[in-house]
Parts: sequence; C-alpha cells; structure tokens
Amino acid sequence: MKKFVIIGLVLLSQVAFAQRRAAAPVVKEALTEAAYDEWKSITFRQLTPNGQHLAYTLNPEDGDGKVVFQNLAINTEVSIDRASNISLTADSQHAIFLIKAQKDSLTHYRRIKKKKEEMPKDSLGIFNFQTQQVRKIADVKSYKIPSKAGGWLAYLSEKMPENGEGQEKPKKVSDENGFTLIVVNLATGQEQSIPYVKDYQFDEQGTSLLYYSSATGEKQAGVYVQDLSSQTASLLMEGHSKYKINYLSFDEAGEQVAFIADTDTTKALIRSPQLMYWKKGQAKASVLADAKTAGVPTNWLISPNYNPSFSKDGKRLFLGTNPPPIVQDTTLLPEEIVNVEVWHWQDDYIYTEQNVRLPRERRKSYLAVVDLAANKLTQLGSEEIADIRLDEERKAEFVLGIDDRAYRMLRTWDISSFNDLYLVNMNNGSAKQIAQKIKGNARLSPDAGFVYWYSSPDSAWYTYHIKSGKTTNLTKGLPVTFSDELNDSPEYPSSYNLAGWTVNEESILIYDRYDIWKFDPLGNKSPKRLTNNGRENQLVYRYEKLDDEERFIDLSKALTLSLFDEKNKDAGFATLRPGTTIPQQLVKSGHRYNLIAKAKEADVLLYTKENFQEFPDLHVAETNFAKARKVTTANPQQSKYRWGTAELVKWLSLDNIELEGILYKPENFDPNKKYPMVVFYYERFSNTLHNHHKPEPIRSAVHRTMYVSNDYLVFVPDVVYKIGFPGESALNAILPGVTSLIQQGFVDPKKVGLQGHSWSGYQTAYILTKSNMFAAAEAGAIVANMTSAYGGIRWETGLARAFQYEKTQSRLGVSIWENPTRYIENSPLFYADKIETPLLLMHNDADGHVPWYQGIEMYVAMRRLNKPTWMLNYNGEPHWPVKRQNRIDFQKRMMQFFDHYLKDAPMPSWMVRGVPATEKGILQGYELMESSDN
Repeated sequence: MKKFVIIGLVLLSQVAFAQRRAAAPVVKEALTEAAYDEWKSITFRQLTPNGQHLAYTLNPEDGDGKVVFQNLAINTEVSIDRASNISLTADSQHAIFLIKAQKDSLTHYRRIKKKKEEMPKDSLGIFNFQTQQVRKIADVKSYKIPSKAGGWLAYLSEKMPENGEGQEKPKKVSDENGFTLIVVNLATGQEQSIPYVKDYQFDEQGTSLLYYSSATGEKQAGVYVQDLSSQTASLLMEGHSKYKINYLSFDEAGEQVAFIADTDTTKALIRSPQLMYWKKGQAKASVLADAKTAGVPTNWLISPNYNPSFSKDGKRLFLGTNPPPIVQDTTLLPEEIVNVEVWHWQDDYIYTEQNVRLPRERRKSYLAVVDLAANKLTQLGSEEIADIRLDEERKAEFVLGIDDRAYRMLRTWDISSFNDLYLVNMNNGSAKQIAQKIKGNARLSPDAGFVYWYSSPDSAWYTYHIKSGKTTNLTKGLPVTFSDELNDSPEYPSSYNLAGWTVNEESILIYDRYDIWKFDPLGNKSPKRLTNNGRENQLVYRYEKLDDEERFIDLSKALTLSLFDEKNKDAGFATLRPGTTIPQQLVKSGHRYNLIAKAKEADVLLYTKENFQEFPDLHVAETNFAKARKVTTANPQQSKYRWGTAELVKWLSLDNIELEGILYKPENFDPNKKYPMVVFYYERFSNTLHNHHKPEPIRSAVHRTMYVSNDYLVFVPDVVYKIGFPGESALNAILPGVTSLIQQGFVDPKKVGLQGHSWSGYQTAYILTKSNMFAAAEAGAIVANMTSAYGGIRWETGLARAFQYEKTQSRLGVSIWENPTRYIENSPLFYADKIETPLLLMHNDADGHVPWYQGIEMYVAMRRLNKPTWMLNYNGEPHWPVKRQNRIDFQKRMMQFFDHYLKDAPMPSWMVRGVPATEKGILQGYELMESSDN
C-alpha cells in the first residue's frame, strides 16, 4: 500500500511540474548581431504561367541559400541549395537555374590563393514540375531559354568538346575561343553538342537558335542559324577566330536575323563594323549597312555598341551609328603625353561630370533605321538631337527627339534642367520642333498619336497631337492639383504620375494625390474623375497592371487598384467595375501590400503582406482576393526573439503644423516604466508605419527592430520644411514631438538620443547647436559648412553641389551671393561651440555624395573645442558602409555608444582610448571598460 502511495505522489508531482512549465511564459531573447545570419530574404518569386507552382528563393545575407519549388494545389515543396539566375519555362514544365559553388569552398580556395581557373565552377539545374525531379550538370557558364515557348534549353559548358573535333590537341575552351554549347530538347532529353560557341540566342517562339562559333577543323567557324525542329544548321556568315561578332538578334517572328560583325583582323584603333542581315529563305547573311552605306552621315561608322533590333512587325531594323573616335597616338611614350584638364567656363558639362560620363560618351550611339522593304537607311539621331525615343512597337511615322544642349550649363545649379522637343520623321530624318524649354519627361503615347509630358513649372499635364499639331493643357482650371501637394522644397513640385492610356488612345488616365482621372488627350471632352471617393476619404488609388504585355487600359473591364489610407496607413486592394465610380474594396488591413504578379494563364495573384511584426511572406489569391492564403514562412525563428510594436503618433510643430511620426515600442511595453529613446528621421517616414524591418546590418541608420528588442523606444518623426530654414524646420518638428512623448511619462527625459545620416545627419548636427535635449547623438556624412560645401563636387556623379542648396534638398532657395548669411546660419560648424552633446560622427573617405572634408571640418572643430567626439571613417567606402563586415561594425559601435550614454553601460575601449593606426584592422576595441574617467 505504501508503495502505491509513493508512486501516486510522484505522478502527481510530475503532473504539477508539467502544468507549471506549460503555464510559464516563454522567455524570449533580445536581438543581437548574432541573429543576422538567421534571417532569410525572398529575393526571387515567380509563378509558373499556369499558376500551379511557385518558385522562390530563401537566401541569407551571408551564406548559401536555396530555391523552393512549391506545388500550390497540394502544398508540397522541393528545394535545391545555392540556386540563382532562375527562369521558368513558358510552358510551365521546367525551371532552369545555375547552382553556385558553396561559399565556404570559394572562401577556402581564395584563402589558399587558387587561380581563377582552379576555382569551383557553377552547375546547371533543370527541375521538372511534373516529376518533381532535378537534374544537375556540372561546369556550366551560362544558359538561355526561349522567352515565349517551352521545350528548349541551351547552355555553355566549360568542359572540352567530347571528341576534340578529331584533333590530337584541341584548343582550350575560353572566353577567346568559345565554349561547348549544349542544346537540349527538354521534352525528349535529346542533346546536341556544338563546339567553341562564343554567343548564342533563341528566337522568342523557340523555333530557331542563332549562334557564333569560332570552331576549326570539321566545323567551319561562323554564324549559324539552326532550325530546332529539324536540327539542321545553316551557315549565315563564314567566320574567323579573330572576328568580333556581337548582338545576335532575331525579329519577333523568328524569320529575320541581324548582328554586328567586325571582320578586320588587324589591330587598327578605328574599327569599321558592319550590320549583317539575313532573312529566312536567303542562303547567307549580307552586309546591310556599313560606313559607305547611303544615309550614314559622312565619315561616320556603324556603332559596335548598339544592339540592332527589329520593329514588332519586322519591317524596320534599328541600329546605331557614331562619329569616328578620337584615338591616342600609340607611338608616344608615357612621358611624352600631356595629361591636362582644360576647364572652360562655357563647357556644357563641368569637367568632373565629363569624366564620369566618359565611358558612356565613348560608347555613344546615334539611332538610325533601315526600311527593310525599301532597303533604305535613315539617320534619326544626331549630335544636335541625340536622345531619340520610339513608340512601343516601333512602327510609327515619327519618333520623339530630345535636345538639352542649350540648358546643360544650368545643371551646375539646377539639376532638373530643360529640354526642347522635336518630331523626327522616320522616313527622311527631318526634325520639327514642337515644344521649347520643357522641364519634364516627355514620352510618346503607345501608338505614337501623341507626345505627352508633365510640366513642373506650371504643375500641368500636356499633350501634343502629332496629326494636328495641337498642344493641350489637360489639367488647367481643375479644382485639384496634379502635383505634389506636400512639396516643401524650392524646386517645382513633381507629379503623381499616370496610370496609362486607354484603348485606341481615346483617354489618358492621370493621378492626383488620391484619385484617377480620365482626360481626353485632345481636350475636347471634360475631364472625369474615375474614383469618386478617394479625396473625400483620404484614400489613395493606383492602377495595378496585371499583364506585363498590356499596352492599353481597357475601361470596359474591371480594374484592379491598390489603395492606401492616409489616415491610419492601412492598405489593400479594390476593384473598379465598368459604369461605377466608387471602387469596391477587396481587402484592407494594417499592412503594407505589394502585388508582384498575376499568373499569365490563370486566375492566381502573387503578393506580399507585411507590417512591423510580420515578415513580407508570399501570399496567393484569386484576382478578387478570394481564397487568399499565406504560402511561405521564411523566418520562423522570429518567435524566439523579443520584437515590438509600431504606432502612429501626432503632435504640433513649434510653428503650429500638425505632424505625424512612428513610435516603436518594445514587446511587453510597460507604460509605467521609463525607457531610453533614440530619435531617427530623414524627411517623412510616417507612411511606412507598416513596413517590416528584418534583422540585418543596415548601412547608416538605427535599426528599429534591433533597438526595440533591446528595450529602447525608437521615435521616427516627420519633418516639414520652410524654404531657407532647413535646420530650424527640423528643430521645430522634432523637439515638440519628443516633448509630447516625454509628457506621457514613459520616456526618460535624460536618456534621449538623436541619430541621422546624410541629410538627417546635417540636421542632427544643426539641432545640437540649438538644443541640449539629447544625451548623445550620431551623425553620419554630414554637411557641416554650407559655404564650403556649396562650391564642391558630388564625385560619384561629377555634378557641382550648388543645385543641392539652391533648388533641392538643402532648401536654401538662393545662391550664396544672394544671401550668404543664410548659408552661415544653417551651417552647424559656425555654432559648434554651443554643442554640449557627445557626438559620434561617421564619414567615409570615398564618399561620392557629401565631401569627406565636411565630416573632417566638424571633427576638427569639436576637437579644437575639446568636446567629446568620435569619427568613424571606413576606408574606401562610399556614402555609407557597403561591405558587410563594416556595416556590422558600424551598427555595433553605434549601439555601444548609445548604450553608454542612454543606458549607463560601460564605455567600450574604442571610446575610451580610440583605435590607433598601428592597431587598425587588427584590434577593434569592442571590449567594455569596467571603469573610466570619461
């Protein structure tokens, strides 16, 4: 009896323990940089055309990822590691992809200094959606499939031809000699091997294969076209191992071929390429155009840098021409060459921009066209009208010419300069000016009946009717504006863009801030608002194009629209049915949605849905969003970490403007507790309330998720600007926003930090000169001195920086000579003596946006004034750290900096004593110092 009692007591105690364990809350971890490697991104996502299968990748930021093939009907999955460059065949039968070598293997071989040819090669993967089987082929350099047909695959193998062409010592496969091309019939598995192929191309419909082989021996070198059904190849042009054959091109029907051939085997510096042409039924390709062809400008050449292309109907062939290049005298020795830049005050582009544009200029082509029936070449582009824009099908009588030469000097202080517009006749190349000094992006309508553009100086949309020559201001006199209503810079406001054109170019659909409007492009009919409840309810409607090949919007069919609620930042989708004016809501929630695609042949949509807590996993639904379901779970490990919440907050600025922002709170937020808070901002972020922020080493900002996981509040306020007073505007917006949160009792007023990069880095430095509210601040890539920055260069683009201050983001609105005081007053350098806040700067020595010396000016000033300042310079990095190890380092140092000042954590060694040059790259100084006088 006693034995049974003991057993019973043991059982009861085990049950009680299990109950207590089940009832105990799950203890979650705080995110650290160690979590970065756990998180996956879905970088590729595509439905098969029949909508039955989904292919997507799960890739870590650092390491090997995989592709997943999912059967949407039965939810089965097959995954293949290290897949990239994925394509799905048009018949929904196969997926083709490259399989990269293991990253660890590549790292190992690099570490032991293996040569390039000794490194592991890529493999090819062929996945069959019906059998769920994958075939892998080693040593593959590239592959191609027809864009609009299934059944065929061609790939370049880095293996030697099997029989070596009957030679005892076959030449090596290489970029110079070519590689082995394997042509695969995916239905039968039959393969054909073609040696030493340098370039290859399918036609769209998968009926023919075009390739260039440098083969010798049994097979003649040259350009071939192969009929895929009969497997017979025709030699279009005899080749030579030193010939340069580029840009193999088919017409849409697969019946015509064009390519560029340079048959000069000498080392002449000035080349004379030829445009070659072949049509089905002809024995060989012939020279369609060269430097001597009628219509080519005198002394000009056929461009080797333009890919010849056919019009949709195959009646025209477009090519490039160019003047002969200016070449160096090769007999000169290096010490005999004068290298000097002559900066002329009337240069079109300043010399630094010329240097950036140099590679483009050396490859520049001017558009020409050949009428294939008449065998007539017409030059369309010229040095005067270099920018030529075609209609979608390239069959119209006129093309659009853009000339900006008269306005290029303005780019020094007005980056969005002007253009003159021309109609260029496709038949004879004559040009007619149709508009002058247009500030806007002009385009041709789909059938080229109209030229249309948004003119930013008068915030209006215009059309030019090509047949009648009539110019119409479409939006004049309407009670709403079609330009950015929130514009707060001295530049003209931008447009809200447009949805597109309706069938037969009867209407053009243009967006205002909220709604879609229908306009008669001739201006004869009154405009009509298609969505009649957007502005009234602050709902933003935008058209979703479900067919990539759609040219016109058909108003006789229901339109799928995205919607965004400006009041609470919720989003979703709606449908606008013919004959109605109020869109019918299909789905709407506290999420951000991204409609990726519709299956080409099925009623299946693929989209993402996210908010701060939810990763943007993939979802599928019918086109009316019925049967919606989530089909991926990319990051299940998120559940073991502390996360947080995001909420919209509002307050009044110091100049009485109602503002919005986002407040991120830790998980299990306690309103009775006082939290440290970091303020991060740029301009306006409140519309991103429902964005997800996965753990990753971002390049320049406080990571919202990482900080709230570590018991910080993160406040992201919107800033509205007053022209001429950018720093003061930021101060007026941010300080009362912070104060409003402090007044709610859960923010520690002595533990608030400020962080910004680039534009917000500047604002951070400015605010510190005016306020001691913040306990610590990080400012990256700042402009410290607007007087010295004004005359500098944006080295990445070569542009002068003046436009930045006069017209765009810096918002001063005047030149330095018109109001030098404004430049001084907005420069934190001149008031650095007022700063009492410990400051961490980050400015890299290869910054192409903001000159590195701006960070140095601020650092030297703070050093001279003996104020606590650190500056991080990631050698060779641009505007922000790009290399992963540097991004991780920056995030770690910035959090250590804020932890010290906002959480009273010990200083790390790098803050106590720095990292001397002798230790750079060896010791990082992350270790925390238990005690310090600093």
